[in-house]
Formats: sequence, C-alpha cells, structure tokens
Amino acid sequence: MKILVLNCGSSSIKFQLFEMTTESVLSRGIVEKIGLKGSFLKLEKENGQKVMFEGEILDHQTGIEYVLGVLTSKKHGCLKNLNEIDAVGHRVVHGKEKFKSSVLITEEVIQELERCVDIAPLHNPPNLKGIYAMQSLLPSVPQVGVFDTAFHQTMPKHAYMYAIPYSLYEKYGIRRYGFHGTSHRYVSRRACQFLGVNIEQQKIITCHLGNGASMTAVLHGQSVDTSMGLTPVEGLIMGTRAGDLDLGIITYIMDKEDIGYKAVSTLINKHSGVLGVSGISSDMREVEEAAEKGNERAKLALDMYHYRVRKYIGAYTAAMNGLNILVFTGGIGENGWESREEICKNMEYLGIYLDPARNKGLRGKEAVISTEDSRVKVVVIPTNEELVIAQDTQMIVSGGK
Repeated sequence: MKILVLNCGSSSIKFQLFEMTTESVLSRGIVEKIGLKGSFLKLEKENGQKVMFEGEILDHQTGIEYVLGVLTSKKHGCLKNLNEIDAVGHRVVHGKEKFKSSVLITEEVIQELERCVDIAPLHNPPNLKGIYAMQSLLPSVPQVGVFDTAFHQTMPKHAYMYAIPYSLYEKYGIRRYGFHGTSHRYVSRRACQFLGVNIEQQKIITCHLGNGASMTAVLHGQSVDTSMGLTPVEGLIMGTRAGDLDLGIITYIMDKEDIGYKAVSTLINKHSGVLGVSGISSDMREVEEAAEKGNERAKLALDMYHYRVRKYIGAYTAAMNGLNILVFTGGIGENGWESREEICKNMEYLGIYLDPARNKGLRGKEAVISTEDSRVKVVVIPTNEELVIAQDTQMIVSGGK
C-alpha cells in the first residue's frame, strides 16, 4: 500500500510518500511560499538526491497538483501513475473534543473540522485546503485525518479544565487541548520499544523541543497532562511564543501600549519567547552563539528556556507520582546537546543522572544519554509524525479502528 502524507501550512505543503509494506519513504519534500513571490517545490528522492523546482504556485490545490506531477514524472518521480496512491493521510491540528482518534474523512467530518476553525484559525484552514484539494484531484482515493489534539483526549478533567466560569467551557469548549500529540505518541512508544520495556508500566515525560515546544506526562501509555493549552501559546518558552504568562500582563500591555487584541496576539505569538528576550533570533543556535560571545540577554533567554523545561519535569513527575523515562525530541531536543545538558543539571533528586560523554555532540540519533545507574532513563528519540499518520491511515482504510 502506498500512502501520501500531507501537512499543509498557511503557505507551505510538506509531503511524504510511503510504501507501507516496508514503511519506507519513496519521496519527500516541501512546497513553500504558496501565493507569494518566489514559490518553489523542494524534492528529496529515495536515493537522497535533492531537486528544486521553481514556479508560480498560487494556492494549495496548485501546489498539490505540482506535487502529484513531480511524483509521477519520468525523470524525478517514483510512481507510474496516480492510481498507485492508495490513500492520503492529513495532519490536522485541532479536532476539539469531537475527535479522540484518527478518522476517515467524510463530508460530516469536514463539516466538523470547519466548526473547529475559530479555535485554530492559523492551522485548520490550510489543513482543510489540503483535504479540499485531494477531493478535487483524486476523488476516489480515501483520506484520513490525524489530529494533533487526539492523543491528549485521555487527560482527566482536572488537568484540562481552566478555572474560569464553567459556562464558558460549555458554551465555547474552552479547555486545555494540547498539541504535538502525534509526536508525543510516537516518541513515548518508540522509547519503550528502544529500551525494551512495557509502556503500560512506565511513567514517561516527553519533551518536544523546537521552535514550537511542548511537554507531555505519559502515564501507562496515555497522556495525562500537557503544557500547551487551548492554543499553542501556553506552556514552555518557544522561539517566538511567550509560553506561560500572567493574564494580567495582557490587559496591562493593551492599556499602556493602547493596542487591541490582534496586536497583542501578534506580540505573544510572533515577537516573544527566545526572540523577544534575546533580541537576536528565534533560532537557538544563533542565541547560543551570541551567549558564548558574552551577550547577557542571550544568556538570559537560554537560562529562562532551560529553567521552564526543568519546572515542567518536576511538575509532571509529581503528577504521575514518579518518573521512569525522560524523552527528548524535536529540533532542539534531538540536536541541542547543550540544552539537554543544562535541562538535566541538578535533577539528581529525581534520579536523573546524565552521562556527559554519551550526550555531548549527539545529534538526531536514538540513544540513551543517562548513566548506567540513573534511576530515570534519559533518551533521545527523533520524532516521526509522518510515519504515525501513514500507519493510522493504513489501519483505517484497511478497516481497522
């Protein structure tokens, strides 16, 4: 079975084509700057060869047409024709409480997704554009939606509710939903496979650290708490997002700066986080370089970032009454050995003992980075959300649940 996985952003389309017999990637790539000047498609073939195509790509349907054309081209493609595509799996960011697992996309499902747009206005509309495009281009091919929020639907009510009038939850569904669920699901399960332990007996904290970042407490295989909330702004300090913030600060800034909710939303989403504190960049590599040269604000940004992660590790260990496995993933979690080292400092009271030799320089590989006698196993597990989407898609179109 060949499955095409699509992850549609506001001006981009990430794609991977899987051969599910071996779970191998036949082709992968990205379409960028959709609707903008200088749009292009970047392709990586199964043999690792990379090719770039430039051209005017006005909308998502045009972008997906471009992808399908490249996948079936004689020179660069890996398909004889489009009939070889058995199913399409979509990353969908928000499914509210309606979707607790991945689903076959029907007209009823699309209508429900359209009702979720108000809660995820930046993410769900492009996700829907990908679905609409495939309906038009390959109408007979089944599509599956895999939700970022689904894994977190096992959280208990005391963990996902906010202390606001209950009527607002009933009226608008205002609660903690969490994100990066597909990643947290994959790395928690893969970590247990890698360590040879039963996930149903483990207390795990997964740290998805990238430009967007979140952490999840995984108790016996189920998410019981997560750091992102109704939106992806809450929780950890991120590249440009503020993370946890005193709500009074919002109204104070609006009053002092005489700005409205749209401007303050841009402030906490696009101009805060590591970028806002350092004044340098949202890229941790550039901030670390500046800190090494003595930039005090860069040092402060790093200290704040690492401190916030440590706080959540402590909180989630308390929530689960213990910890067996600590997982690092995401761009920073997989590659930022310096960040892993700083985060794990002074955590011996929890049974976390990092092995500096194992950790130093490790980038993008599965590995145990704790000492042999560490009570908590600390591991690096590169995430693979696309594979999870492909696996769920195969299961659903094959009649599984």
